[in-house]
Amino acid sequence: MRYVALLRGINIGGRNKIDMKTLKTTFENSGMKDVVTYINSGNIIFTDDSTPKGALPGLLETAIQEDFSLDIKVLVRSRPEIEAIGEVLPDSWQNDKEMKSDVMFLWEEIDDASIMDSLKIRPGIDTVIYSPGAVLWSVWKRDAGRSGISKMVGTDIYKHMTVRNVNTFRKIHSMMAEK
Repeated sequence: MRYVALLRGINIGGRNKIDMKTLKTTFENSGMKDVVTYINSGNIIFTDDSTPKGALPGLLETAIQEDFSLDIKVLVRSRPEIEAIGEVLPDSWQNDKEMKSDVMFLWEEIDDASIMDSLKIRPGIDTVIYSPGAVLWSVWKRDAGRSGISKMVGTDIYKHMTVRNVNTFRKIHSMMAEK
């Protein structure tokens, strides 16, 4: 099965520095095959046919702890899960000079459609969609200061997600389809 591991909170502002080439080796030494990294924000695409999906995060978190001495949370999504999110993501959403659009990948403990009730969504400003495994959020940059998304940073919900902009998501999606 083809997977993406999404690491939370690495290489941000000089904190939790992890070299992607070394991280690739960590994954390979953990038994993962066809390992490819994408940008420094912790996106690792790999194949594994022997480990149950539910065991992969713990296995990879332990390997990262051993190789980097860092406690990094790892979220794993399968190719079908990424494809399902991609089907829901509006084609018109961009991350550019005019629009900010993100995919907020959710850990299991908050992954439910009811998450929408806990978000500070500003009608007429924020466009938000729940898809199993993620919340998709878009706002025009001119309205970003009034968006509810900025209110989420530091909350308990925010600690149970890892965010990628739509451009990164689309690249990960296409890279997973290559193998």
